[in-house]
Amino acid sequence: MRSESVPTAVTELSSGERLRRAAVSTALSVAGGGLIFASFPPRTLWFLAPLGIAMLAAVLTGFGGRRSVSLKAGFGYGFAAGLGFFVPLLPWIGVYVGPMPWLALAAAESVFVGLFGTLGVLAARTAWWPLSMALAWSLTEWLRSSVPFGGFPWGRLAFGQPEGWLLPLASIGGAPLLGFGVALTGTGMAALLLLGSRRDGMRSVVGPVAATTVASIVALAVLPTLHSNDAPEGDERTVTIAAVQGSVPRLGLDFNAQRRAVLDNHVSETMALAADVDAGRQPAPDLVVWPENASDIDPLRNADAATLITQASVAVGAPILVGTVLVNADGTNTNSVIAWNGTDGPGERHDKKIIQPFGEYLPFRSFFRLFSEYADRAGYFVPGSGNGVVHAAGIAAGIATCYEVAFDRALEESVRSGAEFIAIPTNNATFGDTEMTYQQLAMSRVRAVEHGRTVVVAATSGVSAIVAPDGGVLQQTPLFTADVLVSSVVLRQSLTVATRLGSGSELVLCLAAVVALGATVLAGRRSSAENRR
Repeated sequence: MRSESVPTAVTELSSGERLRRAAVSTALSVAGGGLIFASFPPRTLWFLAPLGIAMLAAVLTGFGGRRSVSLKAGFGYGFAAGLGFFVPLLPWIGVYVGPMPWLALAAAESVFVGLFGTLGVLAARTAWWPLSMALAWSLTEWLRSSVPFGGFPWGRLAFGQPEGWLLPLASIGGAPLLGFGVALTGTGMAALLLLGSRRDGMRSVVGPVAATTVASIVALAVLPTLHSNDAPEGDERTVTIAAVQGSVPRLGLDFNAQRRAVLDNHVSETMALAADVDAGRQPAPDLVVWPENASDIDPLRNADAATLITQASVAVGAPILVGTVLVNADGTNTNSVIAWNGTDGPGERHDKKIIQPFGEYLPFRSFFRLFSEYADRAGYFVPGSGNGVVHAAGIAAGIATCYEVAFDRALEESVRSGAEFIAIPTNNATFGDTEMTYQQLAMSRVRAVEHGRTVVVAATSGVSAIVAPDGGVLQQTPLFTADVLVSSVVLRQSLTVATRLGSGSELVLCLAAVVALGATVLAGRRSSAENRR
């Protein structure tokens, strides 16, 4: 009897130890996700992102190989880290519609981080795991930026780095390379901290040292590009551009119930700018940028709205890029930016191509109607076409309306098609007093560096800003205040390496991830076969 009781006690102790270790690893994973969240704006703690990655990497490697981590456990730890990141990052989703959409989206996006956890465990089985694990992060970021419903790139590592020392990487390989650089910094840090804890001796040194050396060389090589984005070029010229923030009567989903009031606010601020120009207090603008939804009254159908916009353009002496909602013949809507000249009326326009699921349109509306009373309040918008470039007053503006700024392909196409500066008309009134607007501004700053262009952000209720090609904020408005920004803007035609490469940099990273992980799987199978023999 006694001899049988000993194994039972050992088994119970071993099971309890496994549970304790799993609990600790889960808590560390959640904390790692929390550190990544804390690195995002409005905070300037960008350096916490690689620390969060390092913490998660340590868990996935079993703390340097001292513990074995299964692929299934890796998914769980990754999912826990995803919740630690996305739950505090996305509460603006549920400000006016309740917590269910917010938590559902956070859980859905965490699945992709869970997939990274599985791939990270697989990557940890080689000496080169810091590099292959960082590549796995890039692969899963691409995946969640692509599917479902066109993907949701919000929260990519790159978008938390507008103040980070690796920001110049964006001008070489765009947001994908910047995110990879942050992930590689984190996995390299984890490797160095765990150095010597593995049982395979010096072989464990090769991967960490190589990975961190590559990261350092690349970072040092591209740091000068931070200055080249501000260097004078032979083909550039300077114009004056104004961004109008008219503000809204009230926040929330019904902010546009008083559509005429929103339009009147933007007309009024433009008229005030015209008065300042006449008095010599402001320079005369060559172009004025209004926000998304500045005129939710279709000016192509409503003569009153058209008259007001024309009067504002005439008064300020410049064309206006008017964010408006157009009503189509079939009852659908188009979210558009129209170049409106006081003399000639409406000209070229950009119809928003990447529209927001569950906001501007609702997939499977009849199904989701069963779960939320807000289902029928989602819009009936349809995507537009075109290259994203609108010409006015001899200026080529690259337009990315609100949600579009999160997607690499939107501005890549417009800048390649001749955009000389970037305009981001946006409306954040539906998200209240949240961090959303600062997260979006951070994306605009990364895009400025990526394409070497000045970015003008015009928001209905804030934050509006003028962003230099090096990512620095030249001017910025407060939230919920009517205001106007006027700035000299450098127009450029030259292309950065990132713009020329386009999606090529992300393709290379994803292919490298597939090759690295595939090689690990094949090596594991060969080893298992040899052991069986």
